[in-house]
Amino acid sequence: MNAPVRFAVVGFGHIGARHVAMVTSHPEAELVAVADVAWRESPPGDGAVGQLPFSRLFASLTELLAAHGAEVDVVAVCTPNGTHVDLALQSLASDCHVLVEKPMGLRPDHVEALAVAAKRAGKHVFGVMQNRYAPAAQWLKRTVDSHKFGDIRQVHVTCLWNRDDRYYVPGSWRGTLALDGGPLFTQFSHFLDILMWVFGEVRVEAAFLENQTHQATTEFEDSGVVRFRLAQGGWGTLTFSTSVPNGNFESSMTVLGSKGVVRIGGQYMDRLDDCRVEGLDAPKLPASPPPNDYGGYTGSAANHHFVYDNVMDVLLRGAAIATPIEEGLAVVRVIDRVHRLGRAEATGLDTTGADT
Repeated sequence: MNAPVRFAVVGFGHIGARHVAMVTSHPEAELVAVADVAWRESPPGDGAVGQLPFSRLFASLTELLAAHGAEVDVVAVCTPNGTHVDLALQSLASDCHVLVEKPMGLRPDHVEALAVAAKRAGKHVFGVMQNRYAPAAQWLKRTVDSHKFGDIRQVHVTCLWNRDDRYYVPGSWRGTLALDGGPLFTQFSHFLDILMWVFGEVRVEAAFLENQTHQATTEFEDSGVVRFRLAQGGWGTLTFSTSVPNGNFESSMTVLGSKGVVRIGGQYMDRLDDCRVEGLDAPKLPASPPPNDYGGYTGSAANHHFVYDNVMDVLLRGAAIATPIEEGLAVVRVIDRVHRLGRAEATGLDTTGADT
């Protein structure tokens, strides 16, 4: 493949607009067309989306691919969570590579089917887990890989955010089981991804879930505590909630090793808070980019340019995918097990022998 890599973007909400900006600003990319279901009711005018003419704006991916599929190399899927797999499969069937916003899907079997389809088509499926590029996460990965913490004994992840009525608007896909799936998918899959990127896949042993403040606006729990085992030994916990009043509070990871303890934190797990490890001086890390601002609430750091750089490197220069579909699938499997264990606990069901 030669530059420019030609993109279509499906979904033009907050995150889809960011993908359009990434494509139009990248020197090796070209924006071919954009689709959003909202345009069936209220079409945008010429030049309203990445300077594309109205003829390049569509109300569905089906219409887009019918008109311009032969011109598209990569489809970026930026739609509600529950639609990711179907749209990715449709893109593969049109001979396109796919870039899928997190999460890869809401069900492990659906993502497994996507992986099979991608292999059969000979196409790449890129995941979007841009929080890996935060300086603190990059430093933690390098330090763990070099065994500077000694044996890892415990890892504790805490994610305390705010999502209120500014976010869960009646009639929206947000708050639904079918299209949103819950905060572990929509807000905190980034931090589960960092956990497993650094320490390997985890085995969830127990989960407690509760909907504390969103009973009128969501079909799922907003808070929980999870206990897991690390693949390399040791154990850990995940505590999460979207019930913090007013704004996001923290996303942190504390690592206890045989040589000391370290904590990365901040609102988005993007800074080194403390480092007390034998023979290891705390580095001065560069600042992380600001968070994505979604109007009234904020998301994770704006690191999508790293994701697009990797797509270009893979397609134009034969590099390895930074976040392959298998790693996105691993996150979905863990969340699925948390939900099944936590909901079974709430109803008193026996979960003995439940698989991952």
